[in-house]
Amino acid sequence: MNFKERINLVERIDQLIRLKAIGTPEKLAERLDISKRQLHRIINSMKELDAPIVYNLSRGSYVYEEPVQFRFGFYGRELNLEEQQNINSGYQNISTFFNYFL
Repeated sequence: MNFKERINLVERIDQLIRLKAIGTPEKLAERLDISKRQLHRIINSMKELDAPIVYNLSRGSYVYEEPVQFRFGFYGRELNLEEQQNINSGYQNISTFFNYFL
């Protein structure tokens, strides 16, 4: 399994846990088309990344102890208002330009 496939599995497991649609470890492994051993390795990797995953005996599945969401990748971020105001398509604000000479 390559790196991207492993990340995709973590994202899928995260989604299923948040939706409370994970089922037993056996059923989850089958659903993801991986072995139970691979599933445990991925769950342990998620825990190493501080995912608050625990096994809930009464539900018979993994759950999060607190609300979280896994995100991995490169995402653009929205600029805040001040950052937006400081950007003028590479051109200096004309009033700022003239104030320099006053």
